[in-house]
Amino acid sequence: MKLKTIFAAILAASATAAFAAPETFKIDPGHTYPSFEADHMGISILRGKFTKTEGTVVLDRAAKTGSVDILIDADSLDFGHEKLNKHAKNEDMFDVAKFPTVTYKSKSISFTGDTPSAINGELTLHGVTKPLTLTINKFKCIVHPMHKKEVCGADASATFQRSDYGISYGQPRFSMDVKLAISIEAVKQ
Repeated sequence: MKLKTIFAAILAASATAAFAAPETFKIDPGHTYPSFEADHMGISILRGKFTKTEGTVVLDRAAKTGSVDILIDADSLDFGHEKLNKHAKNEDMFDVAKFPTVTYKSKSISFTGDTPSAINGELTLHGVTKPLTLTINKFKCIVHPMHKKEVCGADASATFQRSDYGISYGQPRFSMDVKLAISIEAVKQ
């Protein structure tokens, strides 16, 4: 009887340790799109996205900690308008020849209950790194029916001033406010 109790305790401890371990998720580039909204002379909103993204998310849900590391190919910028894409990629704005990547690296993840609710980190854009907190508007994990692995998805957002990153083209006719939205899916490794 004593052996059964010891065995049960070992199983319970190992199950708890496995649950508490950090889990690594690889960003699915086919389902992850950082997008943004920016003013166009006060008369409309321009919307664009980046189509090439990679990175990792590490979550320890039991400890309520984690990290996010996202790498964006700046040349994958797409407004759905080729002339605008070309202009936005030149020296006036993103200068993708000089600054080929945009990165977001977390410092910490905040939780509300058992759910991640904010990511405190740094955005590097146009060669400038500044603190930026992403609010997680939606978060869900499921066992993906095709991958047969756990997949987590999130929708995160933030607002920043593009002039803080050295992209001040059009000022003062254009507002410098940018709304950033990152729709992300990541597969457990």
